[in-house]
Amino acid sequence: MSATDTGRKLQRAAIIFAIVLLIAFLLMFIVKAYHRHVLARDTARAAGAVPLVDIIRVRGSEAGGALTVPGETAAWYESTIFARVSGYVVSWHADIGDHVKSEEVLARIDTPELDAELQAAEAKLQVAKAQVKVKEADAAFAKSTYERWRDSPKGVVSDQEREDKKAGDAAAAAQLDAARAQVVLDQADVDRLSAFEKFKLVTAPYAGTVVERRIDIGNLVTAGSAAGNTPLYRMSQDDPIRVLVDVPQSAAPDLMKNGVPAQILVNDSPAGVIAGHITRTSDAINPQARTFRAELDIPNPHDRLVPGLYVQVAFQLQNGGLLSVPAAALTFSAEGPRVAVVGSDHTVHFRAVTIARDDGDRVQLASGVSSGDELVLNISNQIAEGQKVEPRSDAPSAPLANSQVR
Repeated sequence: MSATDTGRKLQRAAIIFAIVLLIAFLLMFIVKAYHRHVLARDTARAAGAVPLVDIIRVRGSEAGGALTVPGETAAWYESTIFARVSGYVVSWHADIGDHVKSEEVLARIDTPELDAELQAAEAKLQVAKAQVKVKEADAAFAKSTYERWRDSPKGVVSDQEREDKKAGDAAAAAQLDAARAQVVLDQADVDRLSAFEKFKLVTAPYAGTVVERRIDIGNLVTAGSAAGNTPLYRMSQDDPIRVLVDVPQSAAPDLMKNGVPAQILVNDSPAGVIAGHITRTSDAINPQARTFRAELDIPNPHDRLVPGLYVQVAFQLQNGGLLSVPAAALTFSAEGPRVAVVGSDHTVHFRAVTIARDDGDRVQLASGVSSGDELVLNISNQIAEGQKVEPRSDAPSAPLANSQVR
C-alpha cells in the first residue's frame, strides 16, 4: 500500500470521528433542551397552582378559657432555730420528721460561761445590797447630826459649821440614792442572765414538724444567727398549707382578687385534685416577669401536701368578649401580629390583630377578627396578600375551643 492510500484512510477516519462527535453533541443538546423545557413547564404549572392550606373558622363563645399555671406549696410557718446562748449540746430530743408540740423541748445546752457570769452577777448584787445598808446608816447619822446643829441656839455654833453639817446630810442622801440605783442596775443584770438561762432549753416555737436537725451531742454552738453560726433545727407548720403561683398579667382582670376558685393538681401524689380559692394577691405586677403573685390557703389536716411540691393550678377565666384562636393562626411582622383571613372567593387578606391574652397554644384576641372569619393555619411566607388558596379536603373538622378547623 502506497503512502497516498494510507493518508486517505487516515483522513477518512478523522472525518468519521468528527461526524460522530458532532452527532453526540447534538443529541446531548437536544436532551438538555428537552429537560429544560419540562422543568420550565412544571415550574409554570406549580406557580399557577393554588396552594393547599388548613383553615379554621372562628366561633364566639360566652365561656372563657381555662388558665393553668405552675405553682409550689409552702409551709404556713417555717422557722430556722438558732441557739440563743453559747455552749455545748448536752442532749437532743427531736429528730427530722418528728411532730412536736408548742414549747416542747428539742435540745439542751450546757453553758458554763453563762452560769459563771450569773453567779458573779448575783454576788455583785448582794454586795450592792449590803452597800445600801451602809449608806442608809451613814445617811441616818448625817441627818441626825445636821438636825442637832440646825436646832442649836444661835451663837453656840457658827453658821459655817451648820452649813457644813447640812452639806454632809445631802451628800449622805445622794450616796444612798446611788447605792440603791446600783442595786437596781445589778438586779437588771441578774434578771438578764437569768433570762438567758432559760434558753439552755431549746423549745419549739409552735406545733409543727421538724424538717432538719443540724446538731449532735457535744457540738459547740454559738449564740445568734450570724453567717458563721450553724442553725440547730428547721421546722415548719403545714396545716393549713400555702400554694404559691405567679399569674401572667394578662389574667390580672380576672384573677387579681380574692375568692376566685381554682383546682390544684398534684402529680404523683394521692392528694389528686384539690379545690381551693385565691386567698390573697400581691396587687402589683412584677416589672421583670410581668406576673403577679397569688396565694391559696389549703386545709391540710392529714399532711396530704408537704412544702416544696410542684403543682399545677387551673383557673377558669371570663371571656369578656374575646375570641380564642390557635397560636398557629398568627403570623408576626414588623407591623405586629397578623392573621390571614380567607374571603368567600378563597383570597387571602392579612389583618392586624390585638392579643389580649396568651395561653400558650391558644391566644385570646381583642380585635382584628370576628366570629365566622376563616383563618389560615401555619401560613407559608410564600403566600402573599390577595393570593388564591384552596382549603385541604382532608383537614380535620373537630372544634378547637372557640374556633373550628375545616
